[in-house]
Amino acid sequence: MELNNLQPAAGSVKSEGKRLGRGQGSGKGGTAARGHKGAKSRSGYSKKIGFEGGQMPLQRRVPKFGFTNVNRVEYQGINLDTIQQLVESKKIKDSLGLEDMMSLRLSTSNDLVKILGRGELKSAVKVTAHKFTASAKAAIEAAGGEAITL
Repeated sequence: MELNNLQPAAGSVKSEGKRLGRGQGSGKGGTAARGHKGAKSRSGYSKKIGFEGGQMPLQRRVPKFGFTNVNRVEYQGINLDTIQQLVESKKIKDSLGLEDMMSLRLSTSNDLVKILGRGELKSAVKVTAHKFTASAKAAIEAAGGEAITL
């Protein structure tokens, strides 16, 4: 293989086909294969997402039910066993704050963090978060750590 005989992988390049709207001699001039009249023949046409040609769209045909609370507050949950793993792998020493969680990719800067009680914590760790479950707070304090609520 040399530079003069390189070719793209089979099927990776689509053939362009005929160039539309380049005069009558091309065979695709005039209406440029768009047909006569109607929205699709105009420049700037784009159909709305979910438009089904005037038929009642699926989104409106399907029955709606349930309730969505607009005031719901979402928390990013972090369990005690995750914190214990971080201590064992020496990624944290004696404290875990929001900056540490972001650097370890446990949460993002916009997340509210809640510490959950799954697993057990053997090390004394000072944990700072927005919320704690009762079991998580008890476990952190039982291990000799501190649970600081923001």
